[in-house]
Amino acid sequence: MMQKVVFAAVCSIAIAVGVPVGAQDTTSRGVRIGLTYQAGVKPGVMVLPARWMNGDSVRAIIQRDLDYGDRIAVVPAPDSLGALVRGAINFPLFARLGVAALVQLAPTSTGVRVTVHDVARARILEELDFPLPVASTAPDWRLGVHRVADEVERWVSGVRGIAQTRIAYVRDRQIRVVDSDGANDRVLATAGLSPAWHPNGRHVAYSVMTDSGTRLAVRDVIAGTMRWAVSTPYSIAITPAFSRDGSLIAYGYGREQGTDVHVAPALAAGQPRRVTIGRGSENMNPSFSPDGRKIVFVSGRLGHPEVYITDADGTNVEQLTQYNVGEQAYRTSPDWSPDGRTIAYHAQIGGIFQLFTIGLRERLPRQLTSDASNEDPWWAPDSRHVVFTSTRSGVAQLWVLDVESGRVRQLTRGGGSRLGSWSPHLGVVPPSE
Repeated sequence: MMQKVVFAAVCSIAIAVGVPVGAQDTTSRGVRIGLTYQAGVKPGVMVLPARWMNGDSVRAIIQRDLDYGDRIAVVPAPDSLGALVRGAINFPLFARLGVAALVQLAPTSTGVRVTVHDVARARILEELDFPLPVASTAPDWRLGVHRVADEVERWVSGVRGIAQTRIAYVRDRQIRVVDSDGANDRVLATAGLSPAWHPNGRHVAYSVMTDSGTRLAVRDVIAGTMRWAVSTPYSIAITPAFSRDGSLIAYGYGREQGTDVHVAPALAAGQPRRVTIGRGSENMNPSFSPDGRKIVFVSGRLGHPEVYITDADGTNVEQLTQYNVGEQAYRTSPDWSPDGRTIAYHAQIGGIFQLFTIGLRERLPRQLTSDASNEDPWWAPDSRHVVFTSTRSGVAQLWVLDVESGRVRQLTRGGGSRLGSWSPHLGVVPPSE
């Protein structure tokens, strides 16, 4: 209660001794200055109330996205503040509230104008117009608002946010898609397993069990069409993954005993080639390095699953995870981080699966989870967050983990959700100038 009273008093003083906007803005539009704040501390960002149709919704989504990004501390603002800050802003007083950046939202004929003020320097950090669909019920309206949040996070922290993304996953044998904040959960395909996003954000690959074997399908999310990428009769084609440039798709493939990693053209016809030589063992769950030169995969060639790395042509195979005598080894589902530095996977500890990462420089495993069973990590585009399957709520659900702080949040609400795959940034539209 005392904090609210102090805040109200500070706001009242801000009106009386405000600095004229014209005197603040000494920089050119579109030139990023960057904020000054203590290293290792999240910069405080306040999003001012937005009093117009859908303005409250825009503000609420942006605040939640900034919070979920884990790089910014959202400073709450009373609803009355938006009406008070007009034409003048008293920056020293906002600084006393721990605000490093102040975000103002205003409607335009095509969307929303976003102005971010650098509080310490008492000037505009960035200002830009963002287009939005006219109706807030349009399928991509929220995606457009997520883009605003991602850009604000980039202006303030130097790293683009991950709100303008989606996660494909499996529930009740359906391939489903959900926004990064858990909204707009919907069915993409009526049957499938192990979805994987193409880097163009338009296509999703997944495996489908049929009477003549397991086939790989690629669905065009926008057009709603589907084609078979791998459909050899009486064979197994599973765990697809695209290369980061989008040219190739890797997957586990087998016809009789065992599976091997194969690679084929991603969106065009072409002859697949074999990458691994498993000699009857199971080799699957491939994931490309960002430059496409290497592939991480799982192999049971030692009699239990371990994580390996190979050159994309199948040479120079090396075991990444190490087996200790006497342990019940089971390490699988690796995913290579977009920055190329780390591989996430899950391993069995005391009969329960937990998430791990291993840095490619020091090669030391790091355990990320210990609560309930946790499986199948998949990196977000920022190489800081992973989506994973966990039973910590009592049933299998998708959760999101910040690997730096350990913070987790629940993504899905339907029981049996699993095998999440994080998309790239989606629906990028050039902003209005």
